[in-house]
Amino acid sequence: MRESSLEQFSSGWKRNYYGKGDVTVYRLERKTPVGPGQDSIFAASVKMLLYGEAFWPTYTEGDNTGLIATDSMKNFIQRESLDFRGGDLESYCRLLAEKFLQTYPQTEGIQVSAEELPYSALTQGGVGFTPGGPEKLTARVEMCRDGERLNFVEVKSGIRGFRLVRLGGSAFQGFVRDQYTTLPEVAYRPLHVWLDLEWFYAAPAAGFTEGQAAASIRSLALDVFQSFESGSIQQVIYQLGTRILSELPCVAAVDLEASNRTWDTVLEQGDQRGIYTDPRPPYGCLGLSLRR
Repeated sequence: MRESSLEQFSSGWKRNYYGKGDVTVYRLERKTPVGPGQDSIFAASVKMLLYGEAFWPTYTEGDNTGLIATDSMKNFIQRESLDFRGGDLESYCRLLAEKFLQTYPQTEGIQVSAEELPYSALTQGGVGFTPGGPEKLTARVEMCRDGERLNFVEVKSGIRGFRLVRLGGSAFQGFVRDQYTTLPEVAYRPLHVWLDLEWFYAAPAAGFTEGQAAASIRSLALDVFQSFESGSIQQVIYQLGTRILSELPCVAAVDLEASNRTWDTVLEQGDQRGIYTDPRPPYGCLGLSLRR
């Protein structure tokens, strides 16, 4: 939902950066028993971005002396993934970022982001899988060089692509009515919402929870949506954001973005039964950022 053609760095504005995106990796554990927090299929789409003065002559003079080819970056990501034994995206991004900085000293800073490509087992312990989702975990780690030290700038996690349907318990009433208003007020509507959320950690070390933070936030999102009767979608995401900050001390800030995809009504029999269809393309977009 929040796609942008311009990259952003927590360390600040960059005169230049470059890298490789949409690098897919599928790590398969076909015979070895899978340990805690691991799956037989670990799959991700990775983007790696570099910045530093060593790369500036490529822009100004076409001088590639210090440049690492983006094809080499793709090969680095895929080959070094074999050494990753974990199951969480945050640790995976950290491994790639640290090793790249150690391998290429001309790189002043690096941002590695990954999006889960989820798969679900057809049977417990079986060899068959099917694509999972629709929600996907995300993570982003930025590191920079400080002399001989490698420092964390940012560790961020997220879940994108929630598709949530509630059959009742959602109202939308009392909004401004004027010559532009055609929307009826509804006291008990079926609600269809798409939701993305991202969160920042109180300290970089708090971001490496082996997936526990993401699992807790996913559970909170589902619990709030199904249990909270709301007067607006804004109220739903506010309840979720405050629950996250209240119950997860490791989280310092959370950004939420929801879009209203509630189906259009065809026929209804009171509030008990109805026929609905997909909504027209325009949709409501609702954002919220909460900090401690």
